Amino acid sequence: MRVIVMGTPDFTVPALRALAARHDVVCVYSQPARPAGRGQVPRPSPVARAAEALGIEVRTPAKLRDAPAQAEFAALGADVAVVAAYGLILPQAILDAPRLGCLNIHASLLPRWRGAAPIHRAILAGDAETGVAIMQMEAGLDTGPVLAEARTTICPQDTTADLHDRLSAMGAELIVDVLDRLPLPAVPQPAEGVTYAAKIDKAEARIDWSRPAAEVDRLIRGLSPFPGAWTMAGGERLKLLRSRVVPGSGAPGTMLDGLKIACGTGAIEVLEAQREGKRATLAAEVLRGWATPGVLQ
Repeated sequence: MRVIVMGTPDFTVPALRALAARHDVVCVYSQPARPAGRGQVPRPSPVARAAEALGIEVRTPAKLRDAPAQAEFAALGADVAVVAAYGLILPQAILDAPRLGCLNIHASLLPRWRGAAPIHRAILAGDAETGVAIMQMEAGLDTGPVLAEARTTICPQDTTADLHDRLSAMGAELIVDVLDRLPLPAVPQPAEGVTYAAKIDKAEARIDWSRPAAEVDRLIRGLSPFPGAWTMAGGERLKLLRSRVVPGSGAPGTMLDGLKIACGTGAIEVLEAQREGKRATLAAEVLRGWATPGVLQ
């Protein structure tokens, strides 16, 4: 098939590579280069870099609502467009241009967690499982019918980074399978069970130690690695990146033993953390040579 791939972050790269190995990826659409690093030098997206390495044309329009951009898209004569974490709303003219329309790789089991941050929200909510869905795109926000899905258990110590990588690989495998089997029946999403995965706000990231241990643990894992749940340790911001619930009790925020910390009920053990201005390390390295404050706030 003649395929257009539309995506921006690392999540989309495995799908791009898998599709390029089996189909004619005629063009990749991605978000424009953004300033990055200390020098704030514009840096192409992970998908754009992967496409360039594969010798595929990359286009980075700031919008797709004007007629010339839509005409350029239609002129590619694609059979299908595969969209995954692209970052732009697709107008109807774009959705209608490929012969088989636009298919979205979405990192949840729709209709649960429509929207921007489905992986984070699944962990934060304590979901037992999640997955990827291949959806026929329509004008609504993740409302289209589903062609296929694959499921995975959310393990007790999974972080968003862990789940991201697993779902990314699953999505790549599933979209290749779907294209091989088209046309497939499109199953409308049920009206019941709809939830929305709002974009993560950095204001959510500060840890409230008065909350139950299970909730604190989900916050740490759900916001790892970005934006990272954090707490104040003396006068220093400490980012917590990996944890587990353990037995223990004490005043909320009290360091009971190493990086075992009392919560409103129960306790958590921090397995990986990052001190201000330093790299992320295992808990034992974080504690080495650090006069810990005894209470985190």
